[in-house]
Amino acid sequence: MAITRVKRPTLADLDLSTGKRTRLHRLLYTFGPANGTLLFLPIDQGLEHGPRDFFPNPPAKDPEFQLRLAKEGSFSGIVFQIGIAEKYMPKYAGVVPLVLKLNGKTEIPADDAPISPLMATVEDAVRLGADAVGYTLYVGSPAQAEDFVQFREVREEAERYGMPIIVWAYPRGKAVDAKGGRDSLYAIDYAARVACELGADIVKVNVPKSNPEKDAAAPKPYNTMQPSREEAVRMVVESAGKTLVLFSGGEMQGEGDVIQKARIAMDGGATGLIFGRNVWQRPFDDALALSKEMSQMLRDYGA
Repeated sequence: MAITRVKRPTLADLDLSTGKRTRLHRLLYTFGPANGTLLFLPIDQGLEHGPRDFFPNPPAKDPEFQLRLAKEGSFSGIVFQIGIAEKYMPKYAGVVPLVLKLNGKTEIPADDAPISPLMATVEDAVRLGADAVGYTLYVGSPAQAEDFVQFREVREEAERYGMPIIVWAYPRGKAVDAKGGRDSLYAIDYAARVACELGADIVKVNVPKSNPEKDAAAPKPYNTMQPSREEAVRMVVESAGKTLVLFSGGEMQGEGDVIQKARIAMDGGATGLIFGRNVWQRPFDDALALSKEMSQMLRDYGA
């Protein structure tokens, strides 16, 4: 299947309030690559996965590690839950842009009907000087209806305050597993479209994975499609429309694999990357070198 590069939306293409436009302009053109692309460093895994994610690199348990990395590695912003933001951001206020994650959960309970409860508000984000908020939405979960209602309340508050919303669009639940799985093209393509339909300004998704045996259970026409990773990424970006797309790094991989995934995402029309563990699970000097390499690569894709 031939690859057609997708033209990523630019800030000029988006019909936004003055507040949202101002904050997105800072993220897109003042910090990080500063050329219309985005590079975020998420550190919400301490809540979602617990301290186990810090074992490969114990110094990373201290948020100062990631803040230094975000500052020196040319990231567009850092993602924190409210407790970490309140305790550690004052020293970096105005230096490292903040994305405040509004909801989250631990991995301890069963994941049959996941929903992430709200722990912070858009007003908290304004008070902390954030340039965007993050919201995890579980597409396909049995609790999806409740999740949609909760997100609507966040979206309305974000509109009042002129705050951009980044949606972590995660396919979850037995129904998703029965139709190809959470990392299938069908699930991720659908999740990206749902984020656009519900009013996300930016959506964070995983790069789809091909598994012919599982994919055969997906609805038509996904059950017979066998696109390359590049083509799958392009399809997801197209489905998101004018919602800017970030692709995540996922679990720790070799440096070459990280750069390859980043390049596939950007070739497919993504606006940027949100790579956490693949960066900060490395020793600081290695993490900084990788960060600078990704930032320079994104500059080559700038609008």
